[in-house]
Amino acid sequence: MSAKQYDTLDNTALTALAQRTLANYPAALHGTLSLLCRSENATFLLVAQGQRYALRLHRGDYHQKADIESELQWLDALRETGIMVPQAVLNTQGEAVQTLTLPDGSTRYAVLFHWIEGEMPTTEVDPRAFRQLGQITARLHQHSRNWQRPQEFQRIIWDHHTMVSPQSHWGHWQDAPNLKPQDRAVVEQAIARIGDELVDYGKSAERYGLIHADLRLTNLLLHRGETRVIDFDDCGFGWYLHDLAAAISFVEHHPRAAEWVDHWLQGYEQVAHLSDADMALVPTLLMQRRIQLLAWAGSHAETEMAQSLGPHWADHSVRLCRRYLETSQLPVGA
Repeated sequence: MSAKQYDTLDNTALTALAQRTLANYPAALHGTLSLLCRSENATFLLVAQGQRYALRLHRGDYHQKADIESELQWLDALRETGIMVPQAVLNTQGEAVQTLTLPDGSTRYAVLFHWIEGEMPTTEVDPRAFRQLGQITARLHQHSRNWQRPQEFQRIIWDHHTMVSPQSHWGHWQDAPNLKPQDRAVVEQAIARIGDELVDYGKSAERYGLIHADLRLTNLLLHRGETRVIDFDDCGFGWYLHDLAAAISFVEHHPRAAEWVDHWLQGYEQVAHLSDADMALVPTLLMQRRIQLLAWAGSHAETEMAQSLGPHWADHSVRLCRRYLETSQLPVGA
């Protein structure tokens, strides 16, 4: 995928588009909109008749309509098993995915979701929340392995090529802010080693399949001791243990990161077994995710998330690459 990496519409234009979207929903849903965040998409809080909803406006040049419809099919199937995940609201035409045509002829898609209660955790979260996340992720993976996907099902691919190659979905890792030219060789060495290890590990059905792909703190909600998963927008086909790597996205260098990984693994093992080969690949997938995020930070430099990383985030990334190449330690932590 060679795509533009950030929405060119400003907040005013996005809000106007969101308001236009509501016109195709019942009058009971014509409420007050406020922009919550912008990343791959723009997400709005809708308050209508005392109820809250989340409206997701997809940016252009990313997912096709069939991709989004497939995401919603998986969510429907997961909900049938008792896992709390987002549920789409149908518009007056009975559509879950609404198509919007802009004045320039381009197409955007929108989905309105029922609100899920909970508080978004921060890096101050009790590490036991990661144990519960590991349990939930194992249930997602068990479902993925056993679910008979609809014939028309299609989702994005998350493998070594699409994450860290020059043709990756999120651009070039070399463009990461504050990445020193002299440090690129270390990252390249890490990428080469990651690629070799993933070839050896392979893509058997037990190791590779439909995953959430973005189970980081901002996509979790804590509610009365329960950890809930939201935002399946990046779900696709990848290594199952990539979901562990994604769980500590952007904060791999945090002093408590190793503790988070340990709790996640403990929780996962309570539901599904991880083989020795799986465990041996954890450092590789953690490192691959961090390098993938270097690319994201470069191609999404306009976002609040990228700007919040600070001037030393790339330096930490390089330090973790060196740890991965030179030691047997997990490439996380201070």
